[in-house]
Amino acid sequence: MKAIIKTGGKQYIISEGDTIYIEKIKDVKINDEISFDKVLLTYNNGDVNIGSPIVNNAQVKGTVLEIKKGKKVTIHKFKNKVRYRKAIGHRQIQTKVKITAIA
Repeated sequence: MKAIIKTGGKQYIISEGDTIYIEKIKDVKINDEISFDKVLLTYNNGDVNIGSPIVNNAQVKGTVLEIKKGKKVTIHKFKNKVRYRKAIGHRQIQTKVKITAIA
């Protein structure tokens, strides 16, 4: 069974047993059970349920495996003829989730 969920402003195509990195979720610790209610589509052996915008009574459950910072993204700012140069780095906090069930 596969599904498309929406979390953190992004959409993910998932199936049972997958591990995904998503945006930080508040008040979650390692080994906590979380559920995603915004399921946009479910697919099971040719049976497709498309939501408008979400599928009713559909839920995806997962377990938090890890919370860490992602790769560094470097931003460069430059203004011509003013000798202004600036480099800024940012690391986004990510949550690693293993999908346990799609219902």
